Amino acid sequence: MLTATLIKIFHRDLDSLKREIESYQSEDQLWVASRDICNSAGNLSLHIIGNLNHFIGAILGHSGYVRQRNLEFTRTHVSKLEIITSIEATKGIIADVLGKLSTSDLEKEYEVRVFGEPMSTGYFLVHLFTHLAYHLGQVNYHRRLLDR
Repeated sequence: MLTATLIKIFHRDLDSLKREIESYQSEDQLWVASRDICNSAGNLSLHIIGNLNHFIGAILGHSGYVRQRNLEFTRTHVSKLEIITSIEATKGIIADVLGKLSTSDLEKEYEVRVFGEPMSTGYFLVHLFTHLAYHLGQVNYHRRLLDR
């Protein structure tokens, strides 16, 4: 079933994000941004966490999570421990919510028209995974640039 696959790959890449955050030589490096790299790894991590908790946790799972998207890009100096704890909590939300979805649920229209057009829940979940993977790559590149 697609949900089992999605849980597995969301967890795989969230574990990769956790390893990236742990690999930064200092917490200050997590928050380095410049004219050429405008989003720090810390902010990208907060964005990934907020995005998944909103679209999976709040919308599909009715968790009550209230997203503050602007803070995902403006908040700084969150500790590595807090980010890692949030990643782990997000993994739990994903397993809980997606584990309850049926094939029929995946075929239904997603509750929010994120792109202005209807789409299935399954389609949007695949999109959310590719969004995670895209930003994970940015975090990896950011860390390697700073570790030179």
